[in-house]
Amino acid sequence: MTLVKRINFDQIGGVLYQDEVQNFVIDFDNYRNYSLSVNDSIYPTLSNGLVLIKDFQLGEHSIALVKTGEKTIKKKFKYNRTAPLITNDAVVFGLLFLVLVLIFRTAEMPIFKKFYGIVPALLLCYFIPAILNSLNIISSDISNLYFVASRYLLPASLILLCLSIDIQGIKRLGGKAVIMFFAATIGIIIGGPIALYLVSLAAPEVLTGGLWRGLATVAGSWIGGGANQAAMLEVYQASDKLFSKMIIVDVVVANIFMSVLLFGTGQNKRLNKFFKADDSAIEALKTKMEAFQKSVEKVLTFKSLTYMLGIVFGLVGLAHLLSGYIAPGIEEWLESIKSSSPNAAILFTSFGSGFFWLVVLSTIFGVILSFTKARNFEGIGASKVGSLFLYILVATIGTKMNIAEMIREWNDFVYLFAIGLIWILIHALFLFVVAKIIKAPFFYVAVGSQANVGGAASAPVVASAFSPALAPVGVLLAVLGYAVGTFGAILCTILMQSISV
Repeated sequence: MTLVKRINFDQIGGVLYQDEVQNFVIDFDNYRNYSLSVNDSIYPTLSNGLVLIKDFQLGEHSIALVKTGEKTIKKKFKYNRTAPLITNDAVVFGLLFLVLVLIFRTAEMPIFKKFYGIVPALLLCYFIPAILNSLNIISSDISNLYFVASRYLLPASLILLCLSIDIQGIKRLGGKAVIMFFAATIGIIIGGPIALYLVSLAAPEVLTGGLWRGLATVAGSWIGGGANQAAMLEVYQASDKLFSKMIIVDVVVANIFMSVLLFGTGQNKRLNKFFKADDSAIEALKTKMEAFQKSVEKVLTFKSLTYMLGIVFGLVGLAHLLSGYIAPGIEEWLESIKSSSPNAAILFTSFGSGFFWLVVLSTIFGVILSFTKARNFEGIGASKVGSLFLYILVATIGTKMNIAEMIREWNDFVYLFAIGLIWILIHALFLFVVAKIIKAPFFYVAVGSQANVGGAASAPVVASAFSPALAPVGVLLAVLGYAVGTFGAILCTILMQSISV
């Protein structure tokens, strides 16, 4: 083990391990006129232009070069205890695929029928990789699999799931789906300030120190996704140290809640009975899609598979190309109006996100294909391939959750987790009350919630847990979440700020 490691500032990033190095000497010779800030604390410069940093704690850290009148240069890295057992992404991908095979193979066995009747297979696709990550067998910190799955497989999945979409059938689902989506949004807006107030009764210090600024980023994430979270960070300027804590709370609580929703899909009939909900329109859509699949079903050939995937990934490439032009153009426009119309620039920040346009364009391409002969690709398993891509995405999302880290840092995060858990509980209770009043099926509850809290990466996952035919509903609601996210998050933050000291 190296007691002191010298690192050039330009090379900072990724992951460092405690069993390899304990103290750091940061060399920023190229930035002699700057001061070095570590986790928002200025460190003194040694006589030789180096900075010695001792006793780093485990977790995420930010290092920045600060100079009056100049733009701050920031770097981030994570400090973990030890390197994971498996560091090769090819091996990790193979392991995750074997996990999927194991789950769906056992799901077909009569001996496990009762178990899978209670615990949905999709939940295990998420939870087993989370256990592997928690045991340090694999680590999302050094893996690019989630990026590949979310940027390449997710857009392809959206196209494949939408190309056979039944627009008229979705229309017949009625307004309850939209009502439950906005009920989920309102649940997040009111849940934040209520949770903050309730926790303050036991720990008054949560109302001081600008904690509400960090919670603003969670509100942005839970009403729309990453782009809206970035907007809230820009608006309310949470410190890097606070923001890193909020990311952990966001990921852990949101993933726990997603697990609950996936578990709920196995209790769908009981919950619908509780809500006194009529899910005939949903069942009719599922039946119609299954009938359509059978009517166009044919033998899969190499030629037809190549043709289908060629069109799909060609459109994924086009979506990336167009988003690469649209997003920077909008971002540049937003930057230009910042001084004259700062509020407008903030509210429409999500439209400057490349991922937002990637999701929107992929969805549009899929819907357009549903009006062409490409709709018949369903006959060779378009939705099945799309579902497979989604399951791979779910497995990579699972690798981002670290149960061991949550337990280890519980004392440091106990009040933050308490706020997050109470917040999401209020969100869920509000959804249940509204669903009970309007007699909405649990499908609308689950997908409306996940379209807010999880966004486009997980809303179709939850929808497809009910049926692959319903995945497009999750996609469309998630896009709506991107559009309203910043507005809702700002309202939530104003309420949280109003009760803080």
